[in-house]
Amino acid sequence: MENKGVKEKTMEDGVAAMAACYAGFDPAAYLQYNYTAPRADFSRRDSIVPWKLGCLHRAFTEGVQEKTMEDGVAAMAASYEGFDPAAYLQYNYTAPRADFTRRDSTVSWKLGCLHRAFTEGDISGGLLVDVGSGPTLYQVLSGCEIFERLVLTDFLEVNRRELKRWLQDQGKSSLDWTPYLQHVCKLEGRGALAWSEKASRLRAVVSDVLPIDVHRPQPLAPGALPSPGADCLVSCFCLESVSPDLDAFTRALGHIGGLLRPKGHLILIGALGESFYQGGPGVQIPVVPLDEAQVCSSLKQNGFTLMRLEVYVLPDDMRVGVDDVSGIFFVKARKE
Repeated sequence: MENKGVKEKTMEDGVAAMAACYAGFDPAAYLQYNYTAPRADFSRRDSIVPWKLGCLHRAFTEGVQEKTMEDGVAAMAASYEGFDPAAYLQYNYTAPRADFTRRDSTVSWKLGCLHRAFTEGDISGGLLVDVGSGPTLYQVLSGCEIFERLVLTDFLEVNRRELKRWLQDQGKSSLDWTPYLQHVCKLEGRGALAWSEKASRLRAVVSDVLPIDVHRPQPLAPGALPSPGADCLVSCFCLESVSPDLDAFTRALGHIGGLLRPKGHLILIGALGESFYQGGPGVQIPVVPLDEAQVCSSLKQNGFTLMRLEVYVLPDDMRVGVDDVSGIFFVKARKE
């Protein structure tokens, strides 16, 4: 049986020995040894003291940061309360921005990029997901020929209703998509008369129009997609226009990346240098002003390999007063 008295005596002796070690402790010398350079080199993130201070800062501010992030996302959602799909389409998807007689019009450039991306032969599979479709269809007119299933998504019910009206062929769509269908058919070498076949194809392959929230780690409802994930994602003018800052944009990119299978492709189109756009009469929606380097950094942080980056600079006559965008980026990337 263990001798309790002996154990306590041994413990006391150990503590006494430790106390004796500290008899000559010199605070000034200790501070000099451990809390001056190089251990306290604040020009280096990997020095000992900055690392400790960073850990402490994160530990004590995580709740505040999460609350700030939630408030920012909530404010962004509130800014969309007056969003008007018909007005948005009129502002951005009619002439001059959608002048199909000009290769340098905004829409012609975007459709050309999408056509090339989907016809190079490296994108394939069964499922294409469009993240943040808005009230538009142009972004899937090339991809719908490759995939047997296409899922459209948007946060706003008004946009999902707009998409469903066209898909159900109710004749009540706020924009006539025929010129878009005709233009993409020409790019494919099929001739403009094939547009009705493309319209039928698009209606046939769209299986769902789903709600999505890119600020949630799981943006779609559980079970919305097969477990391996989508083979390809398209997202146009979504993430930067629903995020309060660059960090939120980067997180949202990571969230949607979770919808994509490994080695799947991402097609990302977005605004450069834009701080706002008009979502309807009197509705000004804030946007994260991005540059190319920030886009590339966000992709890298989320495990994407950049395959192509193209940049479009808006001609003066495409600046029509509904936003302050300076350019557009087109990204083709692969998830590693």
